[in-house]
Amino acid sequence: MKKEALLLIDIQDVYFTPGPLLLNRPKEAADKAAALLEQFRKEEKLVIHVKHHFNVLSGIHKRVKPIAGEKMIQKEYPSSFLGTDLQEFLKENEVTHIIAAGMMSHMCVDTTVRECQNYGYEVTLIEDACTTQNLKFRGKTLPAETVHDVFMASLDGMFAKVMTLEEYNENKK
Repeated sequence: MKKEALLLIDIQDVYFTPGPLLLNRPKEAADKAAALLEQFRKEEKLVIHVKHHFNVLSGIHKRVKPIAGEKMIQKEYPSSFLGTDLQEFLKENEVTHIIAAGMMSHMCVDTTVRECQNYGYEVTLIEDACTTQNLKFRGKTLPAETVHDVFMASLDGMFAKVMTLEEYNENKK
């Protein structure tokens, strides 16, 4: 039997604030992540919050604030594993299946989901509970929606089963 854990990656205030790290539609993604979090709490399943250390104050966003008993991982790198105790925690709790969501699709979500394969975890990535930002490359701006879609497409199948929250809930029935 699979043991699931919810991994919420970097859903932090800095991504909701006007400035260089403002993401595309962060409230919508956070609402989906909050709904997922509520389900895991109701089912009394393991929840892990990841917080990236920024030079500015940036706490976990209010929609997905940790409560007592939920694991908090502080990280310095795009990977939620590098320099943290995430792998040890997952192993201690016999987790085999990670349900992931978070910010940013093209950076910390992508890096963490890919690294899950190194440890043998099955991953379901809830794509509408993730978001990113526009990227600039070779003098062009790549829209956040395109960036997000490309990263979801590249993860789907090889590294994760990528689906919407609605599809995830349908598959649970």
